[in-house]
Amino acid sequence: MNLITQDNGIYIFKQDEDNFINFCPSRGGIITKWVKNSENILYFDEDRFLNKSQSIRGGIPILFPICGSLSKSAFFGDNYIDLNQHGFARDIVWQFAIDSEQRTLNLSLVSNQLTKKYYPFDFKLKIQLSFGVDSLEFNIVIENFSRKKMPINFGLHPYFNISTFKKIEFINHPLNCQNQKNNTLELSDNLLTKISNGVDLLMYSHGELSFKDFGFNRKITLINPYPFDLSVIWTDPPRKMICLEPWTSPRNSFIHGYRNINLLPSQSQLLKASIKVNNL
Repeated sequence: MNLITQDNGIYIFKQDEDNFINFCPSRGGIITKWVKNSENILYFDEDRFLNKSQSIRGGIPILFPICGSLSKSAFFGDNYIDLNQHGFARDIVWQFAIDSEQRTLNLSLVSNQLTKKYYPFDFKLKIQLSFGVDSLEFNIVIENFSRKKMPINFGLHPYFNISTFKKIEFINHPLNCQNQKNNTLELSDNLLTKISNGVDLLMYSHGELSFKDFGFNRKITLINPYPFDLSVIWTDPPRKMICLEPWTSPRNSFIHGYRNINLLPSQSQLLKASIKVNNL
């Protein structure tokens, strides 16, 4: 395992020439590329990445301290900037270290003057990413160093390359899901037939959700046990990609309290998720 520095703040963490990940600590700790046996698993819009006035489309962005949006302005008071979509973690600089023996990338974000413009808490967020040939495994620890209760949501936003929407089949998904475009409860199968038109679906995955891509002859599986077991399926045609995202909490969780996680002082929360890629 070795580490190579590239342009635009991107680092390459290599197993070998055909298996590696790219990541960018200065742009929210994002994983920008995952190559497995010379195949690009992740979708990534490099032109948009280079335009810093636009949000990133692709890779695996990190969502914290909220997932989705927060509809109430001045939630923490008039002295704080409103949280943007998916929070601030995906927009700021992270620290990192490589453990070559364990084949792990260790990312960390500690509260600072910038985070406290949005979020009045002292925290540390650590992500240990284990890099296997067929999988990425995430171990996430969020610690509250404040003297008060700290609300948190956490999510990952993986974008997966696909061959074509016509050759995608979702499996082991729940019967119903929430259509986040209009906040209605609908049959999952009915909406999953419309992924080529663009969907935004929230569902209880019971800890595992997969899709098969018959064009690329592979299956992508997200494993996300409780309390990380909400899953979002999002498509944005004509981009040839599918987002399969683990979330702890839905939109506006800070407001309505549903599945919001509140950490007491000195308390921590462990979350686990993994992505597996198998040939059909």
